[in-house]
Amino acid sequence: MHQIEIRDARVEDSALILRFIKELAEYEKEPQAVVATEASIETSIFGADSTVDAVICLINGEPVGFAVYFYNYSTWMGRNGMYLEDLYVSPEYRKFGAGKAILKHLAKIAVAKECGRFEWSVLDWNEPAIQFYKSIGARPMDGWTVYRLAGKELAALAEI
Repeated sequence: MHQIEIRDARVEDSALILRFIKELAEYEKEPQAVVATEASIETSIFGADSTVDAVICLINGEPVGFAVYFYNYSTWMGRNGMYLEDLYVSPEYRKFGAGKAILKHLAKIAVAKECGRFEWSVLDWNEPAIQFYKSIGARPMDGWTVYRLAGKELAALAEI
C-alpha cells in the first residue's frame, strides 16, 4: 500500500525542489538550461515578494515529486486562473498515482479560490504526459502557440 501525501512546500525544501528541477530538466533533455540555485529558489518561491506556490508529494513519507504554480488572469472570464509551471514525479515513483494526486490537490485549491481554469503546457514529444493529461479530462488548446522573450531579447525590448 502506497500512502500519498501532498503538502505545501517549505523554505527548507529549497534544495529538494532544486533537485527535482534538475531531474525534470534532464528528462526534458535540457539539463544545461537550469540556472536556478538553492538561494534563488528560496527567494523566488518563499520570499516576501513571491508570486508562486509549491507543493511536495510524498509516498510513504519519501519525497517523490513537486509542483510549482501561480495565478494568472482571464479577461474573458473576469476571473483568476491557476497555471501549473512544473509538475514532476521521479521515474521510479510513477504509476503509483502521485501525479494524479498532485493535480487533484491543485484542482481543489483552484476550485476553492474560484479559479475559472487550470492550465499548463506540455512538450509535444512527451507522449506519456499527454496521454496522462487526456486520461484525467484535460484537452489541448489547439491553435495556440507559446511565445517567449528571455535573456538578451527581453533586455533589448525593455530598453525600447
